[in-house]
Amino acid sequence: MARKETAADAANPGRLKQIALTYKMTRRADSKIGLVLAGVGIVTLGVALGIGFLIGHPIYLGILGLLLAFLAMAIVFGRRAERAAFGQMEGQPGAAAAVLDNIGRGWTTTPAVAMNRSQDVVHRAVGKAGIVLVAEGNPNRLKGLLAAEKKKMARIVADVPVHDVIVGTGENEIPLKKVRTTLLKFPRVLTGPQVTTTNDRLRAMGDLMSNMPLPKGPMPKGMRMPRGGGGPKMR
Repeated sequence: MARKETAADAANPGRLKQIALTYKMTRRADSKIGLVLAGVGIVTLGVALGIGFLIGHPIYLGILGLLLAFLAMAIVFGRRAERAAFGQMEGQPGAAAAVLDNIGRGWTTTPAVAMNRSQDVVHRAVGKAGIVLVAEGNPNRLKGLLAAEKKKMARIVADVPVHDVIVGTGENEIPLKKVRTTLLKFPRVLTGPQVTTTNDRLRAMGDLMSNMPLPKGPMPKGMRMPRGGGGPKMR
């Protein structure tokens, strides 16, 4: 019993510190977050107290209003913090991979299964909706990467549906903050065992990052990436 209480006491400072860090991060992107939260809390508590005086129970409604005020502030804070986080991540390399990594249970994600010299990249997510290729970078260059990856999927898992999503703010592109909801909206067509089988096949196939020959130790100065076959060339 004492051990559980000690663990809980140790966890509370960690949670408070995390909330404080999240607030600081949000405030950098949303300078009005403090005023907004205060306004939400005051209005919620004021409404509850007003109803309490009307019905003759200001104390009870005041306590309930205080709890509702904290709840409303937590909801607003969570949404604005999420918006601020996505705003800071937008346009950063690997941002889509970070979102996929937190998509939730039932999905297996593999970052950077395809990449070109311009750092346009395709990530892969596998779930009951099938295979979803999530691409970030230049849309024109990504078309070739997606087409090549789809051909690869057709050879390995021809019976599994393959979707593709391009992350961005242009036409036919999905904003970073909507990537997760977009994947979750795809119809579920696979069973749990089929998802496992699909992951096993793809794992056996390997992907770009695991198969790429990388030199051991630090890269020598003057090394150029090879354009075709053969090893790296030195100047």
